[in-house]
Amino acid sequence: MKQHVRDGKPGERRGMPEKRRAIAQAARVVFGREGYSRAGVDAIAVEAGVSKRTIYNHFTDKEHLFHSVALEGAHQVTEAIAEIMERHLRKIVNLRDDLVAFAMERAAAVTEFPDHFALVRTIEAEVTRIPPALLEDWKEAGPLSGHLRLAPYLQRIADRGLLAFDDADSAANHFNLLTITDVNQRTFYGALPMPESETAGIVTSGVDTFLRLYGTHPAAPTHRDGPGSP
Repeated sequence: MKQHVRDGKPGERRGMPEKRRAIAQAARVVFGREGYSRAGVDAIAVEAGVSKRTIYNHFTDKEHLFHSVALEGAHQVTEAIAEIMERHLRKIVNLRDDLVAFAMERAAAVTEFPDHFALVRTIEAEVTRIPPALLEDWKEAGPLSGHLRLAPYLQRIADRGLLAFDDADSAANHFNLLTITDVNQRTFYGALPMPESETAGIVTSGVDTFLRLYGTHPAAPTHRDGPGSP
């Protein structure tokens, strides 16, 4: 079995950065379109406008290429989400409104990375064919570990007496499942657009449920039937 060398580690052959970026972008497109098993290095070379030799100058083989672009995309998404968390959760003014605003922007962020989330759909569809080491690295870097980055924000909110829970990681996981994960599953990570009003309904209902579980003050009731409803 070939031993893969991670990006940035000694021993990886490097070439012109722009060529490497072109290969990585082409790989995202081809893997997202054709899947991991069917995608070939030939097709990626054509998409990138380079030779197969050029690809192998940068990546050991197809597995290494897939591993690299999956983690690179996961880190880009993680950085974007970190900025959204800082914007909405660092300073709480109205807990319910701030949580809803955070979850809405977090859900919308999926559409900013269409090639990466096409890759995510490939990973989920071909999970039994993806190398186990890649899956573990992707889960650690990617959206499945998002609750670990949300947990410190929720803990600081709890320290102010606005939330109450025994385990911040568990509470963060529940928040994601009730809001962002629900939207992602219904839209297949942005592949099937959802009206903003429908996203808002899912997010608001999820936040209200979360606050009923963990809030120290009752969440405001959500009226879904429009004006004049009893």
